[in-house]
Amino acid sequence: MDAFRIRGGRRLAGTCEVGGAKNAVLPMMAAALLIQGRTLIHRVPRLRDVGTMNELLERLGAGGGYSDHSFEIDATGLNSYEAPWDIVRRMRASVYVLGPLLARFGRARVSLPGGCAWGPRPVDLHIKGMEMLGARVSLDHGYITAQAPPGGLRGARIAFDISSVGATGNVLMAACLAKGTSVIENAAREPEITALAEFLIAAGARIAGQGTDTITVQGVAFLRPVEFENIPDRVEAGTYLAAAAITGSSVTLTGVRAEHLTLVLDRLRDLGVGVEIAGDAVHVSPPATGRLSAIDITTQPYPGFPTDLQAQFLALLCVAEGTGVVTDTIYPDRFAHVPELQRLGAEIRLLHNVATIRGVPTLEGASVMSTDIRASSALVLAGLVARGETLVHRVYHIDRGYEAIERRLQDLGADISRYDAPGP
Repeated sequence: MDAFRIRGGRRLAGTCEVGGAKNAVLPMMAAALLIQGRTLIHRVPRLRDVGTMNELLERLGAGGGYSDHSFEIDATGLNSYEAPWDIVRRMRASVYVLGPLLARFGRARVSLPGGCAWGPRPVDLHIKGMEMLGARVSLDHGYITAQAPPGGLRGARIAFDISSVGATGNVLMAACLAKGTSVIENAAREPEITALAEFLIAAGARIAGQGTDTITVQGVAFLRPVEFENIPDRVEAGTYLAAAAITGSSVTLTGVRAEHLTLVLDRLRDLGVGVEIAGDAVHVSPPATGRLSAIDITTQPYPGFPTDLQAQFLALLCVAEGTGVVTDTIYPDRFAHVPELQRLGAEIRLLHNVATIRGVPTLEGASVMSTDIRASSALVLAGLVARGETLVHRVYHIDRGYEAIERRLQDLGADISRYDAPGP
């Protein structure tokens, strides 16, 4: 089983180009099921999760594959409306096929999803959305079974109790082929949802209001083949910015949309990090005082601070001067990285969804275990600054969300390598 060996204490330097957004391309791949013809998406990262989604599309009868960092999908021959457990259990984003399958076939059978091993992320909002569009939905032996009414899905007003990225994306895709007008209220405003909407518009969908909390969809009879460029990954960008910050380094990221990172960049400045923006590049430099300053962070739906960067910024606070507090209001159980950071010498007190971190001058290398994608990246960041050698095990988690992270960090000067570690 792959692991990382990190020898900490080295400064980083240089330039790193940000790849395409995983959380945007996965729903786009699912949306390709609505299209009878060729879909071509550019700036697609080579990730385990992208491979899992492609495997699922192939099981449904769609063909696809990479050419460099472009991905082609042809769903003309789609012949199944069942997303099986053996694939869906590996990745929660697999549930994105529910809306497209229901819209295209009038029926869908999708296994309840799996993925990262922390906290419940129920599918009740996805189900509510399909029911509001007229579908009859039931849970049957671990599967979501949905049947559209005679004549297909019907436009409706869908008001979510909470803002959900996944449910917004699923309903948005299904509504594109529903008859009449759909209005999604309390819709997610994340850039990945806006990108999905723009992808669908390029394919002929009639959508307005993306990027706001109210999205209106006028159903159309069909979507046409499309070529589209994915947005940059704001979470990957935030992770590499955090890597520079924790090591006291000067690093430039290119291919960034700084407007997607406004609050993240503000929090870096609060930590004392120098931040300069020039077009699609962001340059960060060490704090003038030589050490990060502790701050408080609360995760919120976009445009608030992203939960997908909570673990990485918590790692920063482990070596900051003073005491900081991290509160996760999105996924209260998303703190599996805390005991692993404590193994490296971090001083963290966790009570429910609130972590209080008293910064220490340095961390000490040790063996730690990855539990999910973002927790894995936090452990890598901590290893970059820890004294001695840090071994990060089960890095297949990080391969789900970061393309060749060790090579990217090596290019910036980090002492990190991948090796085959004995299994547990």
